[in-house]
Amino acid sequence: MEPYRPQPIDTSGADLGELQPRLEELARNAHEGWARERMNAGWGWGAARSDTEKHHPSLVAYEDLPESEKDYDRAVVAETLKTVIALGYRISRG
Repeated sequence: MEPYRPQPIDTSGADLGELQPRLEELARNAHEGWARERMNAGWGWGAARSDTEKHHPSLVAYEDLPESEKDYDRAVVAETLKTVIALGYRISRG
């Protein structure tokens, strides 16, 4: 088997423009969706992650997350939006 070599879509030319100020709101929503899915699957808060006990330290309100976790959510949302733009789509306020 050949080694895996990720080849994401080039988003270097994608500009978020008017969406940039919305990143925090979108990151919060991404966290809320992730947390809801985990909780619906029986997960709860725990000081350390445990897959067997279904505990995760990030099952807290977005405001209570460490800044590093918020940065992760912001980066995922920003990259997703940039990918949509790089694929030639426009995001506009309806």
